[in-house]
Amino acid sequence: MSIGVKVKVWGDYALFARPEMKVERCTYDVMTPSAARGILEAIYWHPGLRWVIDCIYIMKPISFTSIRRNEVKSKVSANNVLPVYNGAGKALYISSKEEIVQRASLLLRDVEYVIDAHFEMTGKANETDNHGKFKDIIMRRLRRGECYHNPYFGCREFPVNFCLCEEEEIHTAYDVVDEKDFGFMLYDLDYSDPDNIQPMFFRAVMKKGVLDLRDCEVVR
Repeated sequence: MSIGVKVKVWGDYALFARPEMKVERCTYDVMTPSAARGILEAIYWHPGLRWVIDCIYIMKPISFTSIRRNEVKSKVSANNVLPVYNGAGKALYISSKEEIVQRASLLLRDVEYVIDAHFEMTGKANETDNHGKFKDIIMRRLRRGECYHNPYFGCREFPVNFCLCEEEEIHTAYDVVDEKDFGFMLYDLDYSDPDNIQPMFFRAVMKKGVLDLRDCEVVR
């Protein structure tokens, strides 16, 4: 048994970074399923449920813009953490003055989607947990605008506005477009082996403004 919900999300900018772009960030044309799952988990997460994304509706025309952002070109070395914890005198910080670098990013602007998803119970659910209980909590949080942390579109600089979508019939920005192929996109990450986390991809085909993920083929 599973329970579904529709959530409308929108914002000024979005950056769903392509993993093949190693230096300067370049976004996918539309939101990835993993980003949609992250938004729902920011609104309500519980070890007893697992979010599954069914469809993503593209509500506004796809539009790009480019900006330059300040980033740091290195990160704190994990190999230094334990020696510093044990009293070694190694540096455990990043000097932004020395490590700063300016990089271009290709973003989406003025984005709006409707996420159609359902949740499934997991083996970590308690005896008192059930579908009805979780559904009531989720609906209450959506109507009140509550979340554990502010959801974002790919990067924390691009916050998400969200609300419950109660429309029976959803009209997208591409109702008249029969089909558009976006190529292979990141679907999610496979965490079944914590020592070997694997990316999963799927062929993203938009039909009438909808990415239908229910029967898509996932490749690793």
